[in-house]
Amino acid sequence: MANLLGKVEAEVKLKSPADKFFKFWRSETHKLPAVTSKNIQGINVHEGDWDQHGAIKIWKYTVDGKSEEFKEKVEFDDNDMSVTLHGIEGHVYSVYKVYKPVCKVVPKEEGSVAKLSIEYEKYKASDPNPNNYMAVFIEMTKDIDAHVTST
Repeated sequence: MANLLGKVEAEVKLKSPADKFFKFWRSETHKLPAVTSKNIQGINVHEGDWDQHGAIKIWKYTVDGKSEEFKEKVEFDDNDMSVTLHGIEGHVYSVYKVYKPVCKVVPKEEGSVAKLSIEYEKYKASDPNPNNYMAVFIEMTKDIDAHVTST
């Protein structure tokens, strides 16, 4: 039987300091539609508050030219400067049983590095890896970095 579990990973060098980049993810994600409008068209809090661990948000985004939605429960690790989006429902679940994006920010002497990953489980071996979603995650990360360094 084919292995249906997987993980795609990428690193993005950031000009912004790790704490400022993480702060954006921690408490300013409501700005994402303005910061990366090509990728994110809307985010609404469904349950909880923007900066609350365990808050549930609904994202409206574009991947491969198609509009999609994603409902997630956010997990913050302030010590590790990481954000995990535990997927609950949305378009990705037509292909994946499990879909979990993670962004961990690592300080560097100059700037920082965003270590991005998407853990997933496919329904069948012929389903694609989520490389198209990772491309959006990378582009979004670069847009956030440009925003954070300009403010």
